[in-house]
Amino acid sequence: MRRAPGPALPEWVDPRDLDQSVRSALRGLDSRNADTVARHLVAAGGLLDDEPELALEHARAARDRASRIAAVREAVGVAAYHAGDYAEAARELRAYARMSGDDSYRAVLADCERALERPENALRLVQEALATQPGDEELVELRLVEAGARQDLGETAAAALVLEAALGGRPTPATLGNPDLGQLRLATAYAELLDARGEEELAGEWFAAIAAADPDDLTGVAALFADEDGDEDEATDETEATDGLAVDGPVADAEVDEDQLVAEEPPAEVAEADRPGVAAAEIGGVEFADVDFGDVSADDIEAEVAELLGETPPPVERDHTRLFQEAPGHDVPEQESPTD
Repeated sequence: MRRAPGPALPEWVDPRDLDQSVRSALRGLDSRNADTVARHLVAAGGLLDDEPELALEHARAARDRASRIAAVREAVGVAAYHAGDYAEAARELRAYARMSGDDSYRAVLADCERALERPENALRLVQEALATQPGDEELVELRLVEAGARQDLGETAAAALVLEAALGGRPTPATLGNPDLGQLRLATAYAELLDARGEEELAGEWFAAIAAADPDDLTGVAALFADEDGDEDEATDETEATDGLAVDGPVADAEVDEDQLVAEEPPAEVAEADRPGVAAAEIGGVEFADVDFGDVSADDIEAEVAELLGETPPPVERDHTRLFQEAPGHDVPEQESPTD
């Protein structure tokens, strides 16, 4: 039976980049086949983060040529997990565990059960792993899966207890201190749980503490805050852009009495210079623009101020282009609001 060729190998692939222990495991294969398998494994590892589906295709191509090698089955399981094919991931990682005796993927297997909507199975696998006293890193992963499975079952209070115990018991944002990545991940899961339970204020305090303790944003919390700030800034910009513009509503829709407009407009034959009460002047060193002085001229006010200050006012030099400017909005009289 002829094998499928598999995906094209990228130019950057170099079989020498493969881990030495895996290269040693491939020595039992034909040299040309071993070289091809090694290249597919290197491609799978290089594409895992950015293109997990393509990485899975490369891992499968390696399995088609070397299915009896544990490291190849491991590569397929890990790639399938990243690509979201949890059934294949569980199947391949179990095969890897049987072939190698390595049980370090127990948390991943439990998480696959969660993804396959079998939270009870996930909890069973977690309890079995916890009974063997796992290391610190695996313990964090197991607690995260355990809390997630409890949430899947609607047991949010139990999920909170799991995370609180993993964080040292009765944790607060102030006690986060200088945590390692495992503690940061537990804290992030706890903050997300609080937010899901409607405790937004406390969740926000936790997120802020996590962001402060995670300058490299390994948890992604800082990026989340940046997105929220960007949304707020965009909303503010939109508000400022519409400020002062006509809007729909009772005032915008109010009908204007055309007869009233005609009656209130000043006679056309009245020159702008003959309209008293609208002036711009500088009095006592302060400039007043578009001020209604009634029948009192700016000169009169200037003289009165100077008299009160015991000064002789300087000669006034008129700039008639400034003194008698139109009052803002004089073309359309101010309307009363329908609600007045």
